[in-house]
This record gives sequence, structure tokens and C-alpha cells, in this order.
Amino acid sequence: MSTYLYRWGKYAASHAWRVIGAWVVTAVLVVVASATFGAVMEDSFVVPGLDSQAAVDLLQSSGASGGGISAQVVMTPLEESTTFADPAAQSALAKVTSSLSGLPNVLGTTEVVSPDATTAIVRVQYPTVDALTTTDLDNLKAAVVESRAGSPLQIEMGGDLFFTFEESQTGTGELIGVVAAMVILLLAFGSLIAMGLPIGIALFGLALGVSSMALVTRIVDIPSWAPQMASMIALGVGIDYALFLVTRHREYLAQGLPVDESAGRAVATAGQTVIFAGGSVVIAVLGMAFAGIPFMTAAGIATSIIVLVMVVASVTLLPAFLGLAGQHINRRSHRGITLDADHMVSPRWLRWGSHVSRHAWFYTVGTTALLLMLAAPILTMRLGFPDEGSLPTSRTERLAYDLVADGFGPGINGPLLVAVDISEDPSVIEPLRSALASDEGIASVAEPQVSTAAGVATILAFPTTAPQDAATVTTIERLRADVFPRVLADSPARAHIGGQTASWADIGNKVRDRLPLFIVAVISMAVLLLVFVFRSIVVPLKAALMTLLSLGAAYGVIVVVFQWGWGMDLIGLESTVPVIPFIPMFMFAVLFGLSMDYEVFLMSRIREEYVRTGDSDSAVIRGIASSARVITSAALIMICVFLGFVLGEDPATKMMGLGLATAIFVDATIVRMVLVPAAMKLMGKANWWLPGWLDRLLPAVDIDGAKDRHATREDAMVGAAPRDTTSA
Repeated sequence: MSTYLYRWGKYAASHAWRVIGAWVVTAVLVVVASATFGAVMEDSFVVPGLDSQAAVDLLQSSGASGGGISAQVVMTPLEESTTFADPAAQSALAKVTSSLSGLPNVLGTTEVVSPDATTAIVRVQYPTVDALTTTDLDNLKAAVVESRAGSPLQIEMGGDLFFTFEESQTGTGELIGVVAAMVILLLAFGSLIAMGLPIGIALFGLALGVSSMALVTRIVDIPSWAPQMASMIALGVGIDYALFLVTRHREYLAQGLPVDESAGRAVATAGQTVIFAGGSVVIAVLGMAFAGIPFMTAAGIATSIIVLVMVVASVTLLPAFLGLAGQHINRRSHRGITLDADHMVSPRWLRWGSHVSRHAWFYTVGTTALLLMLAAPILTMRLGFPDEGSLPTSRTERLAYDLVADGFGPGINGPLLVAVDISEDPSVIEPLRSALASDEGIASVAEPQVSTAAGVATILAFPTTAPQDAATVTTIERLRADVFPRVLADSPARAHIGGQTASWADIGNKVRDRLPLFIVAVISMAVLLLVFVFRSIVVPLKAALMTLLSLGAAYGVIVVVFQWGWGMDLIGLESTVPVIPFIPMFMFAVLFGLSMDYEVFLMSRIREEYVRTGDSDSAVIRGIASSARVITSAALIMICVFLGFVLGEDPATKMMGLGLATAIFVDATIVRMVLVPAAMKLMGKANWWLPGWLDRLLPAVDIDGAKDRHATREDAMVGAAPRDTTSA
């Protein structure tokens, strides 16, 4: 592989405008094709096999309106002394209801007034989400804004329609993250060109990848929120990959190689690292298919495609820009770096590696204990979804949520939609309604809506607790496991619990059940890949174990901040929330892929030194000294990018951003710079143990191009191509 990458890198640097022109044409074609033939990304939360999905399917098959989604408009008189018993308030309420009823795609409206007549809810029923667009949300907002003019009522709105189509505002945070990355690169490289290339390539790849999503949606239904989630990952890895290549290119230039030769060797060496690291990310995010949840699988596909674009751009487009930049990319000297026969080695990191090596037992035991302590809170992790009560008080959804909770109780914000198949036994309706009303977790039950012709009854049950409370999930499980079997024991009728609250609870349970399988599957694939790359059994197993420690620490921090509420004011979180079910899985996929970036980059340097000298201890120290600067810079960039998302309003985005930032910080500092060298010192040459029979079966792979480089050092100085010493 290194030979082909070398030839391409040298060609791209020598014929820069041809390569750039080809990329520009490709980008234009993708954008035009997406605009012309692309499909609209839609949000679908259909998950086959769940009881909540069975409820939706039953209602849809019968034509009942309850199978769709809803919005709610909440009102209270502006004058505290006024109630909805007053004619003026009643008239204003009727006017609002009439306005909402006439909106496109509205199937119907229902008015409910609180017992003290201070709060009124207009429930606006829509069809299923696939029949709606953001225009429906815009229409609702416009109608409410118009109704507010001169009204004696405070009018707020929220509900499923907002959850589905309201976009969280994170643009400022992303911009701050990119600016911070630029500053870090400028400080690390001391060159505007060296700083600009990784940022530029990452932004270009991100724009192209996101633009392609409309075309991908023709094949796979990509949800509208997936590109934003993928952007969080792709922006960071794109900068990382370009950073690895630029760093290696600058090293070769500093050794006196011509620009095209330097670019070719950078692609042949660091380019292989990028390809294997990117492959790890793709494997990890595609592994989310093990969850069995279609929208998570689609999000994984979207992320993997954008990451692939980043990888291809890094190894094909970047060398063209390296050729254009010429020697200007090394205009500033490498302060704090010593140039030796093979690398630029940082004296400070050389001293650190030696220090860790001398105190290997202390650092191995100490850092492992620290990581286990950080991971301990995961024993109390509770999966669930935040409700609108966790949004900022400036949002209308939060104001509506609070008004409803004050007027009706917290459970009104998360009604349980009980769908009953009564085609063979209509007599179960009243016993079932009575059983629901008498359950300790149910505050009230609405009158059943019966469609005799369709053979379906719909009962709305309102819990005593808020949608995100653990007690609400307990109520749902008790109704399904105890109440329904008892009431329907002698009847052919069947009941299912649907609605957003029940749906999220079911998804959370499914993710929790599938998460171990997902983790085992992804780790197994990654371990096999690393065995293939590094020809070692110990190194891959060590990498997997240490990544799990990093992940556990990140999970623990999420629990402490979001579930326990420690420091939540620092990130603008309004209230504690459970851990959103898909975030642990998505975090694992992303972290495992990113940690493999650092693992491959670090271990390729260590492996190269070991192959060259045969001294395991020296290889670890010099591998750290020659790669730590890049790894820590890359990690700091990722941390800044991810922390930028913490500035958004959506708790899910905050959770993902903080979790990934924490995971990267732990992985790149405590794990890669402390635990890895300490553990490898203790294991010595055992790090590179590989059974003879397996060694003979594995094809030769030179991940860092070390053989090519050492075998052809003299030829390289005059621009000769490396000998083909690898079959990979």
C-alpha cells in the first residue's frame, strides 16, 4: 500500500492544479446532483418490534388520528385575577382554537382546561411524521404569534412537533471550536500555511460530505439531524488527519527532501495511518447497526460517509496543496524540537517518556485507579430522554411545559397513549380504563375514543410523574407486565402503550440491551485490524482495554454532570436529565474510532523504532517523544471542537459534546501519554509477541513505511522512489 500512496502523493504534489481541478469538478457534480436528484431528509423514529411501535401501527392501520404526532398550545390569562371562567378569556381561547384548527395538515384539536381554570391546553393533532415538514412547525408558530397580538392570554407552545422539527442552535459553538483549533495549530506549527491547510481541508471535506447526504438519502433514509451529529465528528477527525500528514511532511522537508518527494513519503507513511485510523472510525460507527434501531443505523451511515470523504481528501487533495505551499510551510523553525536521523524529537517529551519508564509501576497502578474512580458513577447510570423542562427558560417550549405542569401536574406533559385492539371484544374498554385510573402511577385517564368500525379504542392516561422521571418508566413497565395481562387475561383483545414517553423508554431499553453486543462486536473487529497492522497480540488487546477505561471515565463524567447535577450551571444546563440512550452507543463508536487514531499514530512510531533498534524500552520513549506533540495538539483541537457544541441549547448536544471532549482528553493524556508507555515498559518485548503460525498467515504490512524509508534513505535524498518491500 505504501508504494501506491507514495506514487500518488508525489504525483499530486507535482501536478497540484490537475488534482485540485479534479476535486473542484467532483464537488460541483456532487452539489448539482444533490440539488437535482437528492431526496429530502426526513425524521422517522420507527423501531420495529417495540410495544410502543405496535401501538402506532395499530392506530395507523385503523385510520385513528392518535397514530400521528401532536403539538400543544398552552394559555393562561395575563391578569392573575382572571380565569377561563371569564367570558373574555373563553372568547380568546376559542379564537386560538379556531385559528389552529384551520392550519394545513391539522387533523383536529382538543381543548382541556385545568381544574382551577387558570391554564388551558389546545392539543393539535397531526398525521405521522413522514407526512410533515418544517413548514408545519412554521405555520404553527405564525398562528400563535398572530394570536398573541392584543390577546389577554399568555400563549406558549411545545410538544412532539417541536421535538421533531425544531433545530438546536449550535452554530456559534462550532465557530468558536474552529477558531480555537486555528489558534492551537498556529501555536503548534508557527506557520499560517501549516495552520490553514488542516482547517481548510477539513472544512472542504465536511461541506462536500454534508452536501452528498441528499444523494445518500435516495438509498438510505438519513434523518435530518444526522448531518449535524456527523459534522461534530467529521470536523474533528478531518483536522486530525490533515494534521498528521502536514506534520510528517514538515519533518521530511526539514531533513532536506524535495517538496514532491516529501509529500510522497508523507502520504506513504502518515497516509497509511490516516487510512487505518479512518477505517477504525468507519467500522465503529457502522457498528451502531447492532442496536437494531433504524435511525441510529442511518446516523452511523451518514457519519461513516462523511468520515470517508475526510480520509480521501486528506490523502489525495492535501498533497496537492502541500506541493503548492512548497518550502513556505516550514518558514518558521521548529522551536523545542531536535532533528535526528529519523524524526523531530521533542526533548521535553523525551524526558517525560524516560520519567514514566523509570516509574512504570507507579503510573500503571495510579492511572488505572484514577480511571476506575472516574468510571464508578456509571453504576448509577439511568437511560432516558430529557423533556422540555430541561430547556432554557427563554424557550417557548419550556414556558409551555412549566405552565402545563403547574396547572395539571407534571404527568400531563408525557401522556401515555394506550391503543387497544377491540375487534373481537369491545367489552374490555371500561375495565381497562378503570384499571388504568386506579393504578398508583396514573393521575387521570381521559374518556376512551372508540372506533367500532376499525375495532380500535384509544385511551390517554396521564402519569403522576414527569416524562423523564424513572418512576414513569416503572409505571409503563408495570402496566404492560401486570395490569394489561390481568385485565385482558380472558379476552382476545390486546393493548399497547404508545406516545413519545413510552417510545423513548422502549428505545432506551433496547439500546441498553444491545450495548454490550455492540461493544464486543466493535472491539473484536478493531482488535483484528490492529493485529493485522502491528503483528502483535498484546498491543491490540491493550488498546482495547485502555479505550474501555477512557470510555468508562467519560461515561462517569456524564453521569456526574447531567444526572447528578455537579457543575451543570457551568455548561448552561437548566436541570438534571437522564443519560440519553443513543449517546453512550454513539460515544463509544466515535471514541473507539478516534482513540484508534492516536493508537495507530503512536504505536506506528514505537513499532518503527522497535524494528529499527530491537530495544523495546528505547522504542517506547522515542516513540512518545516523536509523536506526543502531534497527538496532544490533535486531541486539544478535538476537545475545542467538541466543547463548542456544549454551548448549544439542546441537552443532547451538550451531553455529546462534553462526553466526547472528556473522552478525548482522558484518552490522549492519561491513557496515551502515561498509561500506554508505563504498561509497555512493564511488558517489554512481550508487547510484540505473535504466535509463529499466525505470523506466517498474516500478510506483511508496513503501517508507517519504516522499511521503505530506511531501505532507501540515500535514494530518497535525490528523489528516487522507494523499493517495494511490502505486499500490502
